Amino acid sequence: MEFLQNLKKSNTLRILFFGIATVAVLALTLLNVYSLYQLRNTSIESATDVKKLQIEEFANTIQYHFYGSVWDLRKLDMSTVEAGWNNNQTFPYQFLDVLRQASQDPLYSDIHFIYKDRDGCVNPDEPVYHYDETTQRFSATDDVPQLVCDGFGISKSRARAIVDEYRFNIRTTFDSHRSLTIALVNLSDNSVVGHLNLLINRDYLINDYIAEEMKKTFGDADDSGIVVWLRDWIQDDILLSSDENYSYNRELYPIDIRQRFSDSLDDWNLHATILESPTIAASDASLMRNLIVLGVSVFVLLGALIFIFINAQRERELAERQAGFLANITHELKTPLAVMQAAGENLSDGRVRDEKRLKSYGDHIYNESVRLKRMIEKLLDAAKVDSGQLSTQQAPHFLHELTSEFIEANRGYIEGKGFTLTFSHDKNLPLVMVDPDHIETMLNNFVENAIKYSVDEKEIHIEVKKSGNYVSLSVADKGTGIPKQSMRYIFDKFYRVEDSLTAKTKGHGLGLSIVKNMVEMNGGRIDVKSEYGKGSVFTVKFPTLLPSETDDPSEPSAAKTEQTNRSLNTEKIGPYVQ
Repeated sequence: MEFLQNLKKSNTLRILFFGIATVAVLALTLLNVYSLYQLRNTSIESATDVKKLQIEEFANTIQYHFYGSVWDLRKLDMSTVEAGWNNNQTFPYQFLDVLRQASQDPLYSDIHFIYKDRDGCVNPDEPVYHYDETTQRFSATDDVPQLVCDGFGISKSRARAIVDEYRFNIRTTFDSHRSLTIALVNLSDNSVVGHLNLLINRDYLINDYIAEEMKKTFGDADDSGIVVWLRDWIQDDILLSSDENYSYNRELYPIDIRQRFSDSLDDWNLHATILESPTIAASDASLMRNLIVLGVSVFVLLGALIFIFINAQRERELAERQAGFLANITHELKTPLAVMQAAGENLSDGRVRDEKRLKSYGDHIYNESVRLKRMIEKLLDAAKVDSGQLSTQQAPHFLHELTSEFIEANRGYIEGKGFTLTFSHDKNLPLVMVDPDHIETMLNNFVENAIKYSVDEKEIHIEVKKSGNYVSLSVADKGTGIPKQSMRYIFDKFYRVEDSLTAKTKGHGLGLSIVKNMVEMNGGRIDVKSEYGKGSVFTVKFPTLLPSETDDPSEPSAAKTEQTNRSLNTEKIGPYVQ
């Protein structure tokens, strides 16, 4: 009892440590998976940040181009500009040089000027001046586009708001993509000298400049991993795409980046979708490789843990079966010895003189000695199997003859147990290389099990037949059968099926493990078919000594057909005759 209690205690600790190890492995796995995904997300975020910077730089490039031809206005003293205009309505040559550059820039289509707040768009009596690229001079005009007037209006309004504290000599104002108006500020008295309006050439801006910059910056989407669209969000219109193969569709291509033009093009913005760029593809591939390696490692580790746990459980079960076997075999050995001792004492004392009683005592001694002999032989066979000393003396034999000899030798014993035995075999069976002693041991175990586990229908049928290149020996009974869950264990040493139908049946769990070992030593195979509650069929197969050519299933010869249709010769032991 103390041994079994120790086993149960050790099993509880084993399960506890197995659970802890499994949880630790799963926790480390989840931590590694989380780390891998974080690393991937960091790589993707880094790649996304690079794309964001790229788009931001692109927007700045577009915006800075508006200032390229008028940038030198920042270097001028607007008081000299105002003085020149007041004298003869001309500007200094530095100012005119800026205007010349602006007029030659295809981004701008026309240039207009109003002096101070004298806006002809508001008051028809006040002039609006138009720049003539040929003469490089301003002249008053009545033909003023509405776009120019809109630009003047916005610039005047904003200039009034900031002129008192403004620190720069120009203040630029965009009327979205239509015009750029520059307020000229005289810093000496914080006054506005005038407003210079440059009409923006929309077609050139979109189709030439921005399109060219997009192509140069982003290129083919499959190579760069990004698609950029120029969108008029007021009109909900896509003006341009960096790759025409990708249409603007938020369901197909969710917008990852939105970029505004900070001080210009208020109605326009940039939308971008990040495709699977090389960096993201490499991150995904690296993640997949790492996950596969991690998965295989975890699978192997968990498999090893499970394997160790199962082996430990089997060792525990084996130890329990061994403990039960020792207790059982001790009782089994004592029982025949006690019967023989009691019978021997009665005979030696001379108290039994009646012939019937003498015969009865003799039968008891004989039966118990046979029983004791079989138990000892089985223990010796098991010991030989464990030590590797079990040898085989194979020789050519007819399997049905060896079976017939066994039946003849054990007929009385089998019938004495109340069983009906039938035996059938094919004609002209080939020779097999087997050890006859091993065949006897196999048959003895099969028949003994059939006797033990048959209660209601006491029938045993033995059959020998040819099956391909094998000769098979089958022992069938109509006993209790074997439950499905126990089929895989019946050949394990010390294993016994424990259920309500076999609870009172004595046994040691050694017989079938010994049989399996002997079958394999003789080059054979063993199989069992059983239906719980209806009986079992144990079959061993041994290769024929000289395989016949007609055994080839691809050759349907006449000899093979004759062999297939061969009739069975049925023998009956006891009440049956050959």
